[in-house]
Amino acid sequence: MSSEDKKAKTKKTFKRRESTEEKKPFADAVAERLIAQLEAGTAPWIVPWKPGDPSQAGGLLPYNPTTNKRYKGINSLALMSAGFTDNRWMTFKQALAMGACVRKGSKGTQIQFWSTSKTAVKKGEDGEPVKGPDGKSVKETYKLSRPLATTATVFNAAQIDGLPEVVIKPQPEAGWAQIDRAEAILKASGAQIFHDQVDQAFYMTVADKIHMPPKAQFPEQSGYYATVFHELGHWSGHPSRLKREMSGRFGTESYAKEELRAEIASMIIGEELGLGHDPGDHAAYVASWIQTLRDDPLEIFRAAADAEKILTFILDFELKLDKEPGALEDEDELEDALSM
Repeated sequence: MSSEDKKAKTKKTFKRRESTEEKKPFADAVAERLIAQLEAGTAPWIVPWKPGDPSQAGGLLPYNPTTNKRYKGINSLALMSAGFTDNRWMTFKQALAMGACVRKGSKGTQIQFWSTSKTAVKKGEDGEPVKGPDGKSVKETYKLSRPLATTATVFNAAQIDGLPEVVIKPQPEAGWAQIDRAEAILKASGAQIFHDQVDQAFYMTVADKIHMPPKAQFPEQSGYYATVFHELGHWSGHPSRLKREMSGRFGTESYAKEELRAEIASMIIGEELGLGHDPGDHAAYVASWIQTLRDDPLEIFRAAADAEKILTFILDFELKLDKEPGALEDEDELEDALSM
């Protein structure tokens, strides 16, 4: 049997196995997995990590090596919670295109993306395909009346044979480059930040001010910046900015939902800026998050989407800075596209 025949047979095996499995709705499956991890204290956004941590040397956020773009929103959380340390993910076809092959018996992980348009063969009034000058059918793209959800299956690099090995270099502690970038973003945001607290950090919506302990109170610089960007995440929800529900008091469901958004955003920002992630005192919210996801699995979709909006809103301040020699800017990191 040729190598091509083997690949075709393997592909049929995966399709047959997946079609016989009992599939849960995507939202329910992701929420169920995250609830279990919240109960175990291992949900992605409540696990702290420091810059330079060897376990994160390959990067924290899942990405597709065939597009070099990271997965976003709920897909990022779905893949991070799948139990793999390698952060490379791709489809079966993408693996084949790279000259690799998904290992037989491997179980794929579901992701979901939304389409607002569709491309199809153009048909004439007689219902027959319209032909172009070259004799081929003409295709046209039209906008859908409402977004269409599509589920895809991806596999982790640890499940794929034949991929080139990735040379992982130990990452240094957050240095001047990361700190300078963080300070530039904070300054460009125009947020009012007061260092007048002893052992707590918070954002006051009515006054529109962030209150922090002095930098000297933090054992490490990275801890300070992880905390201040968490609060800046809350700040982004003000009615004059992203207009999120911010009226909830501590202990209420709406307060816990906003905290969920800030925690997820803080995790992503920590990765993007190389600052690490400090979830702080999340214990007070875990029970509320578990109950919220049990009552409404789609809430994790909304929270993840809002976290991406927070990230984009905050990093967009970099684009407003004057471009100077050596400025740390990478507009590609801000591109909002699904890594498929």
